[in-house]
Amino acid sequence: VDGADAGVAGPEVDAGAIARNTARLRAAAGDGAEVCAVVKADGYGHGLVTAARAALAGGAGWLAVALVEEGEALRAAGVDAPVLVLSEPPPEAAGALVAARLTPTVYRPAFLAALEDAAAGGAPIAVHVKLDTGMTRVGVAPADRDALLARLAASDRLDVAGLQTHLARADELDVPTTGEQLERFAAGLAAVRAAGLAPRLVHVANTAATLHHTPAWRGVLAEGAPDAVPLVRTGIGLYGLDAGPQVAAAAHGLEPALRLVSAVSHVRHVEAGTPVSYGHRWSAPAAGWLATVPIGYADGVPRGLTGRLDVLHGGRRRPVVGTVTMDQVLVWCGDDEPDHGDEVVLLGAQTGADGEVRIGMEEWAERLGTITYEIATGISARVPRIPVAGAPDATPRPVGGRSHPTCGCVGNQPC
Repeated sequence: VDGADAGVAGPEVDAGAIARNTARLRAAAGDGAEVCAVVKADGYGHGLVTAARAALAGGAGWLAVALVEEGEALRAAGVDAPVLVLSEPPPEAAGALVAARLTPTVYRPAFLAALEDAAAGGAPIAVHVKLDTGMTRVGVAPADRDALLARLAASDRLDVAGLQTHLARADELDVPTTGEQLERFAAGLAAVRAAGLAPRLVHVANTAATLHHTPAWRGVLAEGAPDAVPLVRTGIGLYGLDAGPQVAAAAHGLEPALRLVSAVSHVRHVEAGTPVSYGHRWSAPAAGWLATVPIGYADGVPRGLTGRLDVLHGGRRRPVVGTVTMDQVLVWCGDDEPDHGDEVVLLGAQTGADGEVRIGMEEWAERLGTITYEIATGISARVPRIPVAGAPDATPRPVGGRSHPTCGCVGNQPC
């Protein structure tokens, strides 16, 4: 049975799960804290606009992106919430950033100058200063901090509305690094006060720090910035995925928000010893049924999972056999004859005769020696994101209705 009409279905994205995860992370951050939902990299592969709207519905007050272009896409979709750009773009992008009403992260004098030029004749631009406390990636180094703060204090075109840092090892619970970074951030808070600056928002915590280090970072903020609003920048937890081996999402009530689904497109009965796929790395151990599924490494199924990948079909695990190819994988069904169009789940849950079975991104990550972030963001753009939840409020509810697959609008929200 050959079925060209049985194409890749794509990731099904549960906007309600993202909303509920947002609410749970906000609660974990403690009283008075706000959530900045990180929706960069196409919402960690879940869809930029869908993820943004769901997080806002779950109580996020801010969104965060990596690129000015991502912020522009949110504005084009009608998203009007505050949007933080997490790193400085090239100075020549300052005008576009300001035009899109995005909030820049700053740490270099050259970019400050570009922003001041963009602000000429208008209202001061609100900025968030990033201190490097040990990530050693971006941010102002301690040796350059005081000069930059003095430059900002003297500017009448820039308003220091936020102060932030980024924790390098918050997902490792048995190392001293997070405490050391918090000590450096406390020194940074003191320097900010000494410069006469009073940022209204202060943010330190990612998902792991929100779930495991909140007393520590809140203690630093309470002493060094008692009048500021604590903000947490949560990314991976919004999507119900583990932030690391020691930070299990499920242990904190976070729900996976994505199911990667395809369908059987071709069925063939083969004899024992029949070799399959490139390189003939696998041959049928007995006579049985083989199903072709039209999804491959160009869609985000890593070729490195060859010989180490299972899928769900008919409510049970079945092995992917032979080499993972660009557009297709082969599934060994043994004595069970599959049907054209049968659902095949690569990531997520499926219900069978013995109840629900699930394959998580964590399993793929472990087998590949990587992290859930890379799996989620590796699902390619050629696979359509399909919102499947109803209105994404912050309370658990049955999935109801199907959302608009092209625009990302959720439930009964207007386009």
